[in-house]
Amino acid sequence: MTTEPVTHHDPAPGEPTQAICARIFDATARGDLAAFKTLVHPDAVNREAKDEPPGTRGRGPAAFYATALWLRAALSGMRWDIHEVATDGDLVAVHTTGHARHTGTFVFYDQSGTVRQAFPPTGKTCSATQTHWFRLADGKIIEHWANRDDMGMARQLGWIPPSPAYLIRMRAATRRARRAAPAPATEAAPTAPDHGRRGPARAQASPGGRP
Repeated sequence: MTTEPVTHHDPAPGEPTQAICARIFDATARGDLAAFKTLVHPDAVNREAKDEPPGTRGRGPAAFYATALWLRAALSGMRWDIHEVATDGDLVAVHTTGHARHTGTFVFYDQSGTVRQAFPPTGKTCSATQTHWFRLADGKIIEHWANRDDMGMARQLGWIPPSPAYLIRMRAATRRARRAAPAPATEAAPTAPDHGRRGPARAQASPGGRP
């Protein structure tokens, strides 16, 4: 099977902020570094990276791309249905439903960057509601955070309540992930840019997870 090459363009002057934010979901699903470079500000911060690998906790397109690689390693067939988009100045909220299949080990990390828990693949699919919040500067995304139904996702994927057999698999997967992980860096994660407003807090406790 052949695919046509994809040409990426910087956001055009005056391009609707809604369109810029909607394009980030496709870039994540495809793991497209070139697209991230056109959409993400060099100083951009992802506030959701606290559960993610250390490489996601920096700034700019490379950090957002690292998040995409992390998701793609665990989830296949990722896609987002966009239901509503709302804007308020430089702030954009995107209400979505994310879909994926759990086909690889999904590894979550603690604040220090150490492996906290690994969920081995179940082959199950999930559809979970999410609202993603973006702040823009210079026509690019400079800040991101989200509210997601992670508990619903975990139930659909068979993580909770875990069967005795799955608990054994989880422990083994976590041990393997810890052995394979490099030593965590000691540097603190970057703080979000201060634009005089704070985003809403996460609405739910989570075992970790998203598409």
